[in-house]
Amino acid sequence: MGALFRAISLLAGAISVLVACSSNSGIGAALDERRNAGPCPTVGALYETSRIIEFEGEEELYTNIAYTGEISDVRLFCRYADDEPIIAEVEVDFAFGKGPEGADRYHEYTYFVAVMRRNTRVLNRETFTVRADFRGKSVAALQDLVGRIEIPRVDDTISGANFEVLVGFELTDAQLRFNQDGKRFRLDAGG
Repeated sequence: MGALFRAISLLAGAISVLVACSSNSGIGAALDERRNAGPCPTVGALYETSRIIEFEGEEELYTNIAYTGEISDVRLFCRYADDEPIIAEVEVDFAFGKGPEGADRYHEYTYFVAVMRRNTRVLNRETFTVRADFRGKSVAALQDLVGRIEIPRVDDTISGANFEVLVGFELTDAQLRFNQDGKRFRLDAGG
């Protein structure tokens, strides 16, 4: 009887988690309800492009920071069956900062979503723009949903595990070098 009770409790817990997820800002709501033929592609922020710092002036000083951005989380929801393509949605969480040289209430950031054949080549890459609203504050957060990403499959033997989806900011060469050198400023850490 104890094992049956634990199994029912686990099932009830799983159902409550699924209900909570389905009500979470509509993520996955547009995807059909059939069981996936396999796992979804892996998703993540590309480390070297997961942060952006925009300076006013030539020197990389805290006092010269205009705006910063960081990708804090990425989630992917997908659906596929039989030999159909994988249809996915990606949700990206951003944290933005406005530094001493940031003069505007709003600031736009451009980021990319790339679909890759696992560890080999880029199949598709698109850019998107998000707009941070600082509302008199120095930090802001935003969640952006990229809907309807289609990942083609040759046949039903190709699983989502053969693909990955990477997200990152569009960076200048100088911004990329800044990140690759391991430099960083956090606006919420104080002067």
